[in-house]
Amino acid sequence: MEVGRARSAAGALFVRGDEVLLVHKTYGNGWDLPGGYVEPGEAPTAACRREIGEELGIDRVAHRLLVHDWAPNPGEGDKVLYVFECGELGDERAIRVQESEIDGWRWVAIDDVADVVIPRLARRVRQAHLAHGDGRPRYLEHGRPLG
Repeated sequence: MEVGRARSAAGALFVRGDEVLLVHKTYGNGWDLPGGYVEPGEAPTAACRREIGEELGIDRVAHRLLVHDWAPNPGEGDKVLYVFECGELGDERAIRVQESEIDGWRWVAIDDVADVVIPRLARRVRQAHLAHGDGRPRYLEHGRPLG
């Protein structure tokens, strides 16, 4: 990775009542939002749509930005992580997980997210859920709002 360059990733927030959709990835830290890295020359919204298609087998467009999170990682370098609202999930029977990367998905109550995902992701998901509710996007650093 080039010094001074951050990797970008885009994730999707799907909400059902007080629950959010998480996928279980076969690599990394396990449970996560649907999404992944932005390819060179690709817009974060396009990456979000592509990753939803790859991971869940459905086509969803990013409607609005919920979170922009600067998240440096000592082992992986700086990251800029976007979370987008992607509307209703729709018919769950249409989901076809990409078995090479995803081995499951489930709805998790927002109050239980911290029990399922790593702390920095739990903070990001919580803030995205709040932004979903009040319509105000959040700028975060390490999953935390400024101030």
